[in-house]
Amino acid sequence: MSACRKEDTLYQGSASLNFSEDKILFDTLFTTIGSSTYILKVSNPYDDKLNIERIALARGSQSNFRMNVDGVSGITFNNVEIPAHDSIYIFVEVTIDPTATSTPYLITDSILFTTNGNLQDVDLIAYGRDAYFIIADRHIQGLPPFKIVAGEHTDTTWTSQKPIVIYGYAVVDSTATLRIEAGTEIYFHSAGGLWIYKGGCLKVTGTKDNPVIFDGDRPEDYFDDMPGQWDRIWINEGSVDNEINYAVIKNGFIGIQAEFLQEDMGNKIKISNTIIKNMSGVGIFARFSKIDAENLVVNNCQQYSVALTMGGNYEFRHSTLVNYWSESVRKTPALYLNNYYMDGNNTIYPFDLYARFYNSIVYGNMEDELVIDHAGGLADVKFENILARTTQNTSNSSIWVNTYKNLNPDFVSIDDQDFHLGPNSEVKEKGKAGIAPTTDLDGILRNVSTPSLGAYEFVVTP
Repeated sequence: MSACRKEDTLYQGSASLNFSEDKILFDTLFTTIGSSTYILKVSNPYDDKLNIERIALARGSQSNFRMNVDGVSGITFNNVEIPAHDSIYIFVEVTIDPTATSTPYLITDSILFTTNGNLQDVDLIAYGRDAYFIIADRHIQGLPPFKIVAGEHTDTTWTSQKPIVIYGYAVVDSTATLRIEAGTEIYFHSAGGLWIYKGGCLKVTGTKDNPVIFDGDRPEDYFDDMPGQWDRIWINEGSVDNEINYAVIKNGFIGIQAEFLQEDMGNKIKISNTIIKNMSGVGIFARFSKIDAENLVVNNCQQYSVALTMGGNYEFRHSTLVNYWSESVRKTPALYLNNYYMDGNNTIYPFDLYARFYNSIVYGNMEDELVIDHAGGLADVKFENILARTTQNTSNSSIWVNTYKNLNPDFVSIDDQDFHLGPNSEVKEKGKAGIAPTTDLDGILRNVSTPSLGAYEFVVTP
């Protein structure tokens, strides 16, 4: 009689399916018409059979994906049964023409499963444009997943031939060099980043017309200016002669994190003609580093635009360091400098700080956008010909030279993050002569005798 027992159907509302994957990434490198098929296993972990009321592609007939459920093709399937401790297979396919200019960069959808009223989904992700994919293949406890893209003693070059999509961290190992050529587009998936390990080197050589782009991998308009989509560019101690020229670094957590933490400050990071914006943490976060920056714009960060901590050696020329973050409460200034480290027991460890700021703007929507926090150690800081939004006393001429407090910069559009100077700007012709560079971020020649403050020279429009 037990052999003839009819199998019961489980109607428990909390019943759920098991999937071989909760996210399907079609990482095939498309070269012509891209086509790839993936097999998804859907299992019933219970002693009774399960009835799946509905399996459907979320985008329906508008989807780029197709599926086949146990041999039958379709968009929607109703009342699909899985016997106890058994499985069904769903074949998912995507077809994309990666050469079509109208094709979105990222193609997404999901398969929806409704079982006893319980909704589950499996995400589908494919890339609509031909790209190189870097997928993390190393997993070490305490470290983010990573893949070494430039091994020891190697010189690796990324070109603009195809976008580069990074899952996890791309690592430049010790004594290796990564060169990124003009026009290269680099897109990071959530929590991904670029990691220049001890003794490694990064050379970003964009141009005015073809900057190097670092961004999140979501192409929809909604994500154009959304912070926090990826992690950071992380430059470790001992890294050698790093250069970033003509880059746009946006929509991450930390734009550039630089930490030398060594007494030898001979190696430095040169940042020029670069925009860093929309960070859910900090634009530039440095710890005892050496940074030389010019024609730099850093803006719209949830914490600091620039935080130079634990001392170091810094020079910023013709830089616009501003913060008008409005997505949450911000209590930190656009520019923060300190020369110490405090441990969990409130013990202070001092470091020497040397910092110079010339012909620059430090501004935002808070009363104090510039804070110098020092405790012991050397704090040799000077601001010369800068606009600062601050309530501080700037009468000490050893620190403040030709400082313009709280004047109106008349930015073209704060909402659009356009920090060119408008016709009513009070910092036109307020700069010191002879401060490099002679051209601004747009490549426009600066006034030789009285340049404008910040990364952009004021230009009279006809």
